[in-house]
Amino acid sequence: MRALTHPDLDQVDVTMILHALSDPVRLKIVRELAENGCYCGELDVPVKPATLSHHLKVLREAGLIRVHAEGSRRWHELRCDELGERFPGLIDTVLAAPALAVRT
Repeated sequence: MRALTHPDLDQVDVTMILHALSDPVRLKIVRELAENGCYCGELDVPVKPATLSHHLKVLREAGLIRVHAEGSRRWHELRCDELGERFPGLIDTVLAAPALAVRT
């Protein structure tokens, strides 16, 4: 399994994060990961696996999530503490906002 890179949060700016959160599917993924990390196949989003992989890549490259390989599976988790230090209140505000409906 190919190793994934994660940006250092000092290299991430708020526009990258807001762009990643601008899609309702990615916002739903972040909301699910805020409750608890999970494996890719456990996410409850109405998209095909290839599309889900794309959304997870956008979130990872924006610095929102961290991915760990565990055997042949990947564990995804929100970088809450790190993001809270770099952008105080941002993730809490995003999570507190009313959820958007995800269209299929």
